[in-house]
Amino acid sequence: MRTGIAGLLLAAGSGSRLGTPKALVEFHGERLVDRGIRLLHDGGCHPVVVVLGAATVQVRGAVAVRNPDWRSGMGSSLRVGLDALPPEAGHVVIALVDQPFIGVPAVERLVRAARDGTAVAAATYGGAPRNPVLIAREHFAEVARLAVGDVGARPFLRAHPGLVVEIACDDVGDPADIDTPADLARL
Repeated sequence: MRTGIAGLLLAAGSGSRLGTPKALVEFHGERLVDRGIRLLHDGGCHPVVVVLGAATVQVRGAVAVRNPDWRSGMGSSLRVGLDALPPEAGHVVIALVDQPFIGVPAVERLVRAARDGTAVAAATYGGAPRNPVLIAREHFAEVARLAVGDVGARPFLRAHPGLVVEIACDDVGDPADIDTPADLARL
């Protein structure tokens, strides 16, 4: 029986607009990759898998896998990460490395939803679905098939709106991301 809820942190990009791989960026004294691993772990995900690519990063508290095709975009990293999950993981919570204001309670809410039988869920902010997202193993193959180029699970979520349980997280986080030096300065 697959009852585990794994965490998957996508952190392979080069941060071309930022000028450095986002995984290496320090924000409030902590590298974004370490913060993302902590977010998933503290939110109840075990194990946590982090997908790396542009930067070689030593991580603790997670299984690091390398995406050799990271230049092709987020889709290949999502596929590599899904393939790296252990067989006992019945669900995965997927987070992005560049969203430092997502709170642990957002992940906890997704984990709780999985334990309550939800197969697919997305954290929402202002009524709009964002990250993190929850996907049950029964959907991994289709998520992977639709994750092409620089998109992750979004095509799957849009193709199956009836499956997606929206979980309001406005009170526990902000989906603002870091894409440019101006974003980093602003945040």
